[in-house]
Parts: sequence; structure tokens; C-alpha cells
Amino acid sequence: MRLPSLLVISASLALIAVTPVPTLAHSLDSLQNELHKKELYFEVKDRPAPDFALQDANGKAYRLSDLRGKVVVLHFIYVGCTDVCPLHAELIAQIQEMINSTPMRNQVQFLSITTDPERDTPDILRAYGESRGLKLDNWAFLTTTPGMAEDATRKLAEQFGHKFTKTDDGMQMHGVVTHVIDREGRWRANFHGLRFERTNLVTYINALVNDHDKHDKRSLWERLRSRF
Repeated sequence: MRLPSLLVISASLALIAVTPVPTLAHSLDSLQNELHKKELYFEVKDRPAPDFALQDANGKAYRLSDLRGKVVVLHFIYVGCTDVCPLHAELIAQIQEMINSTPMRNQVQFLSITTDPERDTPDILRAYGESRGLKLDNWAFLTTTPGMAEDATRKLAEQFGHKFTKTDDGMQMHGVVTHVIDREGRWRANFHGLRFERTNLVTYINALVNDHDKHDKRSLWERLRSRF
């Protein structure tokens, strides 16, 4: 359920997104140190993210390497999961709404990846996002491509550090993790569970967006040209 304070939070985030990072004292390093102190569910990773080649319900190809230049917020779920997966998807939808109320909306890509591609058919994938409040503007629900092994996305989840283990009743035992990948394709952090502060994740994304530009030695004109 959306909290009453969401509009107030979104307005504050819009100001954060257009304010230079040094002004806010939210350089990436200082912000990570701050989050270590106040966000129990935050974990720094800082390593190359596992690449993948998947597709959405309409057959559109997605490679992580093709998303360079954007911050990627990624998580693993499956539609048959009726406990934590819907809650995780709704949390991601809230984060997406907060991001999309700021100028960052064109610089962030949200990805859900099914770990049950055999049962999660294209029609099921299409219906899921709308039912959980996720918008196709900068979100996609990904599945395996033709010819891939049925367990390919579960093995991909293992590369991101957690297992989805099938049980006899067709369900899967798993944890809940939101992965954050920077604009250079580095897996920068995990936010564990469902209880982290949404504003902490959005502020971290903002720092990644600004950190990329801060370390880019090209002129502003050269950076702008490279994005078109």
C-alpha cells in the first residue's frame, strides 16, 4: 500500500536529483559510509556485474552490457510466489514512482527477472507488472530466450549471490535482495529484504548517477553528444 507521505518524499527527491552531489555532501564514498551506519540492510559489493542475455514478454532482447550509461535496479522473483515476491514487486514499484518523479527517470532501468520461466509465460509476465503498479516506461520483466536451459535464470541469481531452490510442490525457497548496478556495469550494492528505507535506495541511485558524471573527464558537450 502506498504511504501518504509519498508525494512529500517525491518532491524532496526531485530537489535532490537536480542538486549537485558535492552540495549535498553525498559523494558516493561518503554516502556509502553513511549508509553503513544507518541502513542495516545495505551491503556494498563493488565488482563487475554478471552479464546476461534475456528477453521480455514481447521477445525484446536485453543484455546488461547494452544498458551501460544507466543505473540498473534488478531483482529476481517468480509469479507463482504468493508471499514475499508480490511485496518485493510492489516495493520496486514504489521506488520506480519515486525515481520517475525526478529527472533521474531517463537514467535508471528497473529489471525483474523470473526464476520460473517455464510457468511464467509471456501473457503472465505482461499482466504481472500492471497488477503490481510497475510502469513499462523504464521497467521490464525478463525471462529466458528460446533454447536456454529452464534453470538459467536461477543460475544467474546464484551469480548474484543467492539461491532459488525448487521444492516438491513446485515452489522455490529464496531470499529477497535488490541489486544496484552502476552506469559502467559494476554491481555496486545490495539492499536486503523489504524493510530498508526507500529514500536511502533512491539517494544511493542519485549518487551513482552523479558519480558517473563527476569522474567523466570529457567536456559537457562531449558527454551530451555521447548520449544521442
